Amino acid sequence: MVTLERLTLGTAPDSWGVWFPSDPRQVDWQQYLDEIAQAGYVWTELGPSGFLPQDPAQLRDELDARGLQLCGGTIFAGLHRGADALDGAVEACSREARLLTALGARHLVLLPEQYTDMHSGAATQTGVIDGEQWKNLTTGYDRLGKLLFEGLGVDLVFHPHADTHVDTQERVERFLADTDPRFVNLCLDTGHISYCHGDNVEIVRRFPERIRYVHLKQVDPVVRDRVRAEKLSLAEAVPLGVMVEPPYGEPAMPPLLEALAELDTDLFTVVEQDLYPVEPHIPLPIGARTAGYLRGCGLGPVRRWPYRT
Repeated sequence: MVTLERLTLGTAPDSWGVWFPSDPRQVDWQQYLDEIAQAGYVWTELGPSGFLPQDPAQLRDELDARGLQLCGGTIFAGLHRGADALDGAVEACSREARLLTALGARHLVLLPEQYTDMHSGAATQTGVIDGEQWKNLTTGYDRLGKLLFEGLGVDLVFHPHADTHVDTQERVERFLADTDPRFVNLCLDTGHISYCHGDNVEIVRRFPERIRYVHLKQVDPVVRDRVRAEKLSLAEAVPLGVMVEPPYGEPAMPPLLEALAELDTDLFTVVEQDLYPVEPHIPLPIGARTAGYLRGCGLGPVRRWPYRT
């Protein structure tokens, strides 16, 4: 029997509807930290840069007060744009990496820039890039990953994402083939892969050495099919409920977790259910149910409230 002891459960601000550093249609950072502790989580990501306190001492105090620990951070970057975009990403990622390492974390999740607006869903650029732009993308990731690893001790993990130039399983596989595994590996986001009709378990089994971090989410296949039929953007799909809590969507969690456990490597498996925009009372019960479901699958740590540090 495969055990999940090398998989560590966490959550992310995205699961509380947080897409931006500050926004009137999302919870503030104090509510987020209070409620993930109440829901039973121990590990958290930073979320959008600037959402959680950026001073390491303050952030450490806030996490310690709630018995929480930091597992990673996320940054968007449009590296297909070339040298200027890479320079901007180096600056943003270096700043994020310093905050991560100050609190003992070492995973930086880098997402490609969306070609649709995250508020309105309107197209902001073409959904297709040419050969030169693809080369900018892949070589940019290699250079950035090398800098982060050798200079700051941080592992760069690439996050495929809907409404970006690396979304489908075919594009993910091409990206992995064209990047250096010493410096760039994969944050497998199970929801975005399923959103684009990919097979998460197949990716795990075909690229075992590249899976270094995981975002757990599920997709409602009925809503996904509506999104495709009506040609909706991700910003339009999320309020329709395209991302759902387990076990109500795809991929099925037990076989996915078993495939990840068979890698026999330490992995953070971070819940990241897109909810933006959401009323502030909605995320806590969803997050608590999700933690309970995953604990039932054998994934942890999960604690009861009131927690003890």
